[in-house]
Amino acid sequence: MSTSAKKTGGWRTNKWIRAAIPALLLHCSIGTVYCWSIFSQEIADYIGFSKGATEWAFSFAIFFLGMSAAFLGNVVEKDIHKSSLIAAICFAAGMIGTGFFIYLGGKNPGNIVALLGIYLCYGLIMGIGLGTGYLSPVKTLMLWFSDQKGLATGLAVAGFGAAKAIASPIMTSMLANLGEGGIYKMFWILGCVYFVMMFVGHLLLKKPDGWHEPQDKSEKQSIMSVLKTRKMTNYIGIWLMFYLNITCGLALISQEKMIVKCIGLGGMAALISTVSAIFNAGGRLGFSAAADKMKDRNTVFKMIFIISIVLTGAVILTNGIKNGANSGLLAFLVIALIMMVNAGYGGGFSNIPTLLSDHYGMGSISTIHGITLSAWAFAGLTGNQMAAWIVKNFGEEIEIMVDGHAYTVNPVGYQTVLYVTIVLYIISLLLSMFFVQPSEAGEKCDGH
Repeated sequence: MSTSAKKTGGWRTNKWIRAAIPALLLHCSIGTVYCWSIFSQEIADYIGFSKGATEWAFSFAIFFLGMSAAFLGNVVEKDIHKSSLIAAICFAAGMIGTGFFIYLGGKNPGNIVALLGIYLCYGLIMGIGLGTGYLSPVKTLMLWFSDQKGLATGLAVAGFGAAKAIASPIMTSMLANLGEGGIYKMFWILGCVYFVMMFVGHLLLKKPDGWHEPQDKSEKQSIMSVLKTRKMTNYIGIWLMFYLNITCGLALISQEKMIVKCIGLGGMAALISTVSAIFNAGGRLGFSAAADKMKDRNTVFKMIFIISIVLTGAVILTNGIKNGANSGLLAFLVIALIMMVNAGYGGGFSNIPTLLSDHYGMGSISTIHGITLSAWAFAGLTGNQMAAWIVKNFGEEIEIMVDGHAYTVNPVGYQTVLYVTIVLYIISLLLSMFFVQPSEAGEKCDGH
C-alpha cells in the first residue's frame, strides 16, 4: 500500500467501497438485460412487428456483450476507469436510444427503421456497455479479495443475476402505470437511473494500491503465450464447457415461462420467474463460495453438470413436462430442474474468471476472461434460437386449461429440448473431466 493511501485510509482503501459496491452498482444495472421477456411482447405490439422479429434484439445484445468483452478486454486491463465509463455511457445511451426507436415505431407501426434502430441500440450499443461493464469490476474484486476470489466474483455477478428479480416488478409496475407509450417512457426513465448508478460505480471503482499492471509493450502480444503455459486443449476445454453450459441454460430458461404453463402452474409464472432469478443469483454466489474451499475449482463445474444431467434425465424418463399438470410430484421435479439450470447457469459465470486465474495467473486475466466470454456471444445466438427451432418443428401445439385460463403449449417440443440439452451436458462433463487439467491455484501471481 502506498504512503498516500496509508495517510488517507478510511473509505479510500476500503475493499467494499472500492470494489464490492461499485461491482454491484454496475452489475445490477446491466443485468436488467435479462428482463427482456418482461417487455418484448409489448415492444413487438407497439411497433407493429412480430415477437420473433424483435427477439433478435436480445440475441444481438448477448452476442455483442461477448464480442465486446473479447475485443475490449485489453482496455479493461489497462484502465478500469475508462472501461467503466464506456460501460455507463453505452448502456444508458442504448436504453434511451431503444426508447426513442420504440417511440418512432409507435408513430409509424411496421417502420423497418424503428426495428433496425432497436437492433442497433439494444443490441450493439447496449451490448458494448454490457461487455465492458461486466468485465470492469471482476479483476478488481479478485485483487481486493485475494483470499476469497470465488466469493468476490460471485458477489459481483450475483448482482447481474439478481437484477432480473429486482427490476422485473419495477418494470411491470411502470408498464402498468405510465399510461400510453409506457414502454418507451420506461426505457427513458431507466436509462437515466442506470446511468447514475453506473457512473457512481465508475467513480468508486479502484484497484488496490499495491497492484501494478505489467508495463512491457510485448504484453499486448503475449496472450497466446500465456495460454500456452498449459496445453491448448486445456483452454479449449474450458471455453467449450463454458459455451455449452450457457447454451443449455439459455435453451431452457428461454422456454421457462411456457414450461411452467405446461405443468399447470401458469398462474404462478411470475412468482416462479422471480424465484428462478434468485436461484440464478444464488448459484453465482453459492457455487463460487464453495469453490474457494476446493483444491480444484473445476470440481464445481463437474458438480453442476452431474446434477443437471441427473435432473434432466429424471424429467425425460418420467415425461415430466408432458405429465406434470396431472402430478404434483412431477411438477415439482420440473421446477427443481428449472431452478438447478438457473443456478448452474449463474454458477458457471461466477467460477469462470477464478478458474482462469488459477490456470493462467492474474496478470492478463481481464483479457483472457474477455476472450472466454466470446462463448457467451455465440451461445446467445444458438441457445434460445435452438430451443425455439425445436419447439417449432417437433410436436404440436395443444390448448390446456389452468385455473380457468386457456394456454397454448407444446409439451413434446419442450421435452425434445431436454434430449438435446442432456447430450450437451454430458459432453460438458467429459470436457471438464478429460480436457481441463487440475489447476494449481496461486502458482501464477505475475503482475505484482
